[in-house]
Amino acid sequence: MTKLSQNLINWYSLNKRDLPWRETNKPYFIWISEIILQQTRVDQGLDYYNKFIHKFPDLTSLASSHIDEVLKLWQGLGYYSRARNMYYTANHIVNNMNAYFPSEYDELIKLKGIGDYTASAIASICFNHPTPVLDGNVFRFIARYFGIYESTQSVSGKKQFKEILNKLIPKSNPGTFNQAIMEFGALQCTPKNPDCINCIFNSNCFAFNKDIVSELPVKKKKINQTIRYFNYLYIIYNNSTFIEKRTQNDIWKLLYQFPLIETSKKLNLTELMQTSDWECMFNKIQATVVTNYIERKHILSHQKIITRFYKIRIENINKNLSSRYLKIKISDIQSYGIPKLLENYLKNVDN
Repeated sequence: MTKLSQNLINWYSLNKRDLPWRETNKPYFIWISEIILQQTRVDQGLDYYNKFIHKFPDLTSLASSHIDEVLKLWQGLGYYSRARNMYYTANHIVNNMNAYFPSEYDELIKLKGIGDYTASAIASICFNHPTPVLDGNVFRFIARYFGIYESTQSVSGKKQFKEILNKLIPKSNPGTFNQAIMEFGALQCTPKNPDCINCIFNSNCFAFNKDIVSELPVKKKKINQTIRYFNYLYIIYNNSTFIEKRTQNDIWKLLYQFPLIETSKKLNLTELMQTSDWECMFNKIQATVVTNYIERKHILSHQKIITRFYKIRIENINKNLSSRYLKIKISDIQSYGIPKLLENYLKNVDN
């Protein structure tokens, strides 16, 4: 074991946070925690983890659940494809692998939704294999300490980081080392304003001694965002409303939403009412727009969603509404998995 590795492990033993997934080496719990923590910070992810484990305490319970239950628990985390992949993988392991996680990295990475990072974490923490993890915290610490200018997103950059980590990770306790280096990046070698003066590695840290801490790691290029225009119709019929499930291979797949008219640009209410979608939806219906619109912006990694919510009261229902959409009680909508965008709207709208 290198001196750097030992110092990281020593620091970890004194400074690590008390987290439930650190009390076990069972792969199911490590898997759930790692997927959730790819989505959010630990302080927010902890609540999601606890609720998830309470609802689905093992692989079998997750596999025997309904995807709607999984997506409802995932609501607000984003990247819903990861929740869908978890559900698929749980079913695959239960039905095809006798409910046992594979122990080898090469087998783990074949599972849907498990990439290099998660496979390395499970293999090292649960099965004691020396497979180093690469996440944002690790990239940051290694880049600063060794002075690496390669992009963390490039193939050559990832290879260089992996080569360094393969030399650092001990064979005796690789899982502890992986958790230590991730924790050090999260608590000490932070993205902004790291406490370099009190860092145990500052005497040998390339970035600190060259005064370039803020320059490393090399940032990835900005992603070009597609702008989309969503017009959601919150249709109220007596004490009921209408929803539909998103089934296309798109954002929020399998989540529920209000009837949606997507347009190529912003439209005012008059223009929206002239679209074929609107005319089809409200054909032979007396519809009153109660609220003109409430506009919200929702920023995703590759997309910017410009959303307008229209609250509409109707006196009768036509064939299109009854056949295309699911009519539910307004009070029941929170029992369905919906995008965070809609959840926030419902918290602030009067019925």
